[in-house]
Amino acid sequence: MPKTQLNVRVDEATARAARERALARGMSVNRYIEELVRQDAGEAGRTFVDSAADFMKQYEAVFAEEFGPEAPERTRP
Repeated sequence: MPKTQLNVRVDEATARAARERALARGMSVNRYIEELVRQDAGEAGRTFVDSAADFMKQYEAVFAEEFGPEAPERTRP
C-alpha cells in the first residue's frame, strides 16, 4: 500500500517517549505510530460492537415481544 507523509508536532517529552517505546519494541517510530493509530481505530469499532451486543442482550425480551414471531401484526401508515 502506498504511504502518505504526515507531519505532526509534539513536545520533546512525547517525542522521546515515542522513540523509547519504538526502540523497546524493535520498530521504527513511524511503525510504532502506525500501530497505535490502527489499534485505536480498532478499539472504537470493537467498543461499538460490544456496546451494541450488550444493549441487545439487555433488551432481548422487549425486542422478542415487539418483533418476534408471536408479535401482533402492525399496519404501516
